[in-house]
Amino acid sequence: MISELKSVDSCPSIPKLPESLESGQWPTALAPMQDITGLPFMEVVSRRGPPDFFFTEFLRVHAHSKIDDDILASITKNPTSRPVFAQLIGENIEDLRRTVREFRHHPAAGIDLNLGCPAPRVFKKNVGGGLLRTPERIAEILKMLRGEVETLLTVKMRIGFEDDRFFDDLLEVMNENNVDLLSLHARTVLGGYRSNPSYFHVGKAVRNLECPVMLNGNVFSAIGASKLRDSTGAHGVMIGRSAIRNPWIFRQVREFQSGKDIFLPKLRDVYEYVDDLYLSLKKPGLDERKSVARMKKFLNFVGLSVDPEGKFLHEMRRALTKKDLFSVCSSHLLDNGKESKLFNIKPFDGLVARPSSESIDSGCQV
Repeated sequence: MISELKSVDSCPSIPKLPESLESGQWPTALAPMQDITGLPFMEVVSRRGPPDFFFTEFLRVHAHSKIDDDILASITKNPTSRPVFAQLIGENIEDLRRTVREFRHHPAAGIDLNLGCPAPRVFKKNVGGGLLRTPERIAEILKMLRGEVETLLTVKMRIGFEDDRFFDDLLEVMNENNVDLLSLHARTVLGGYRSNPSYFHVGKAVRNLECPVMLNGNVFSAIGASKLRDSTGAHGVMIGRSAIRNPWIFRQVREFQSGKDIFLPKLRDVYEYVDDLYLSLKKPGLDERKSVARMKKFLNFVGLSVDPEGKFLHEMRRALTKKDLFSVCSSHLLDNGKESKLFNIKPFDGLVARPSSESIDSGCQV
């Protein structure tokens, strides 16, 4: 039980983790997000200041799965020199074993097991967050992975499925299988993305695990990241949706830690980010309207900090062509002197990135 778990002070795993970009600083990580954190987005973020660690989109592991080319590219073609962990999601031990062995031929920093995806279409198959209902099954999977993974073995999870009834048991499972790093999203699976994070559980994990813990969930700014990290004792901070909205956040965290002035982007910087993102995400032969539709997934988050009334979001969501989209961006980010205005460091109150799906139906983002 939890009372029998060891203190984090005896953690033997910290020296095994890759070094932070700035010596002596606590690390940041870009959270894995489906259809977001591929190589193009990693490159766009890195041009504005990379995180210390990357995690790939999850690879769905099943009887007929193979390593996805795009996921592999985010590991083998990543130009940032920062370590990239390959995230797997699945529950069949032999299929996971086969996939781990395939990854031995590629330079992944480690293997990360997804135990947090809250999408119903995922957890209904008893993978991702669905596995949090059965700690004994997680123990079987991690025992196999610990024996097969020759690099770092990491886990990304939530505090429970519908509540925290198994949280202590899950911590014990992590210790028993010598997990090297836990990234803990401070919500339950059914809590989706709108429930209030329970950072108490992050602190509890820090106190009782033998490995480092990365805090995840509602990290909006460099100052906020530092406060959460200090209050919980977490080893570092993993950031997802806020890095889509503000791709300078990892740079800002490093600047805050070093006591430097924090870079504050202006709306012109945001326009250049949008332009860079569009060019980076564009695929040869892809219909323009589909490219615009994909961009909206990102701009839904960017728009949270453009204007408090949500006019940018309203107009952007109705754009159908590249011309329409960039006309909206010019109007709100450049025209009439707006280019010199500061981009809001945090989301404006009352705005929602995905009004029809900012819930457990919204996919695996953090």
